[in-house]
Amino acid sequence: MTKYLISIVGPTAIGKTALSIKLAQHYQTEIISADSRQFYKEMSIGTAVPTPTELSAAAHHFIQHISVTSDYNVGAFEKDAMQQLKLLFRKHDVVIMVGGSGLYVKAVTEGLDEFPEVDSNIREQLNEQLKSEGIKGLQQQLKQLDPTAYQTIAIDNPHRVIRALEVSIGSGKPYSSFLGAKHSKRDFETISIGLMADRQLIYDRINSRVDQMIANGLLNEVKKLKDLKHLNALNTVGYKELFKHIYGEWDLEFAISEIKKNTRRFAKRQMTWFKKDQSIHWFDYDTNLSEIVDTITKQIQK
Repeated sequence: MTKYLISIVGPTAIGKTALSIKLAQHYQTEIISADSRQFYKEMSIGTAVPTPTELSAAAHHFIQHISVTSDYNVGAFEKDAMQQLKLLFRKHDVVIMVGGSGLYVKAVTEGLDEFPEVDSNIREQLNEQLKSEGIKGLQQQLKQLDPTAYQTIAIDNPHRVIRALEVSIGSGKPYSSFLGAKHSKRDFETISIGLMADRQLIYDRINSRVDQMIANGLLNEVKKLKDLKHLNALNTVGYKELFKHIYGEWDLEFAISEIKKNTRRFAKRQMTWFKKDQSIHWFDYDTNLSEIVDTITKQIQK
């Protein structure tokens, strides 16, 4: 019998977690998280980790399963997720995957892209450039070499920017030209469900979520992590802005406004990434569950 992975995608704060739980309960199955920010034990409030009530409503995997000090990347996640799916599909015909980290979703559904080997000196030079000039110069360089990557990767993450640049410089071809060139064979079928809303509504939901995170104690969560601010896992929206407040660069009000702005930018990049995937079945964020289940059933019957 064919096994099915139902992948739920969409911008941050759109309601993916709530839908994943409803679908998991409907199919009496379990959930795999492909949200790379929710992997870390030390980060809860700023990553919108499912609440204890939500976690108890369906079995979840890859939620706060590693430390921010761990050397964990998309390649390791692909390996772990495929192993977990192998186990879950022994018990279930359908498994749910949820997450807005496009690259991590793609790693599970299609496999990682293969990139050419590049001279390690290029990365060293780019890292030196980052130290001396900051990230803005690297961002502009990527915009010139690969406008597509500039629009779709996490442009505020220096590791992602440097990776895209080193491939573009080392190969002489845009980083984005290597994306989607190879699909790994999977022994399950993927049905992708996307949630969307008008841009202003998405932005309003983001602003409200950030305010709620602050009310829930995000600043204290970040203060506890200030000695680890150099780690890549903490170079993320909601944490990096509050580090600037903690170290006296920004006042709190400005830091919060920057979190909202950067989260809105992140949501825009998420939609740019997912809109390229023609296989996604898009629904308005408040669509009735029965309508979504009906679409999934039709896809399975095909």
